[in-house]
Amino acid sequence: MWRLAALVGRLNTKRLAALKAGTKTADGGGLYAISGPEGRVTWGFLFTINRRRRLMSLGQWPDVSLATARDLATDARRQVRAGIDPIEDRKAIKRKLPTFSEVADELIKSKASVWKSSRSKDQWRQRLNDYAKPLLALPIDKVDTVAVLSTLKPVWHTKAETGSRVRALIEAVCDYAKAAGFRTGENPAVWRGNLAHLLPKQNKLSRGHFAAMPYDEVGQFVRALRAYQNKSLAAYALELLILTGVRTNEVLGARWEEFPSNALWVIPKDRMKTGREHRVPLSASAMRIIETMAAIKRSDYVFPSPRGDGRLSHIVMQRVLAKLGANFTVHGFRSSLRDWAGDETSFPREVCEGVLAHIVGGVEGAYRRSDALEKRRALLAAWANYLEGDSGNVVPIAAASR
Repeated sequence: MWRLAALVGRLNTKRLAALKAGTKTADGGGLYAISGPEGRVTWGFLFTINRRRRLMSLGQWPDVSLATARDLATDARRQVRAGIDPIEDRKAIKRKLPTFSEVADELIKSKASVWKSSRSKDQWRQRLNDYAKPLLALPIDKVDTVAVLSTLKPVWHTKAETGSRVRALIEAVCDYAKAAGFRTGENPAVWRGNLAHLLPKQNKLSRGHFAAMPYDEVGQFVRALRAYQNKSLAAYALELLILTGVRTNEVLGARWEEFPSNALWVIPKDRMKTGREHRVPLSASAMRIIETMAAIKRSDYVFPSPRGDGRLSHIVMQRVLAKLGANFTVHGFRSSLRDWAGDETSFPREVCEGVLAHIVGGVEGAYRRSDALEKRRALLAAWANYLEGDSGNVVPIAAASR
């Protein structure tokens, strides 16, 4: 041992800084400092096992200090003496580490018991699939600040609220991985003291309301949308959303079992934001979409993914809007419908709010026991007629009040 100790320790910080590019300088005991271009120095451990000479990388100096490199080389030497190839052992350890996606799945499973419905699980998974895609296949210990930043930046400046939620989800996954022993060190997605220095604060970004298309433009847009439906399944989903006033996830998560009879769609409570079952009356225009989808049915979902492994992604309808040059949000069509109902008709307020599955509060809500299905059916039929350009069937303010 004394002979090895005498051989180890030839390098110091001063010598490392002065190494010439293209040289390999021994520290002793198989540890080498390999100098590359631009002053980069990589630590290497040279060893022989099974009559095979191998060089194992131990990281770069100064990120890996001289003392740490010596410790790593000592551990590797012990493995070689025990007949273990340290390079193959490290590969085996990496193969055992789960990916970011696999850890996310475990985290979501662990939270299932505390969530009120499966809707939260679907939202977590969908957000990660849509906005954290670059991280999904990475081994969980390779998810660093650079990877998180490159994932967040595309959405951070355009969808502030979504970006904030995705960052929180990534942080939660990395925290879970650390608790499970899959990674060490600081969480790369934590805001305070880390991303706060690299991304603008959320309160400096535009929040505002969802950009809604003026209701007098929606009919023309629906006609353009129908011309595009031969190219996109999502265009059918978007028209159904416009006609019914439901939310994005409620349309894309629709299953055939939710259509028990003609002209009625029953969305179960675990898929609703309110946690209440929502009955959606279907106009003739909406039924045409359902019948078209039924003719090409190939999944339990009304609007299946092209890959056949689930539902359409929730960003596809926004892409259709962009393709058609409409600078509005999908969610904004709910506002278009509500504005039309308030400006152009005198359907009672609770009927207008009921179409959007809003819960009416106060005395008005307490004394209302019915979901006013037939009145909502009349409102949505009038909305469909308005979009078709048949204003004669719209319930005018005076007539509705009578």
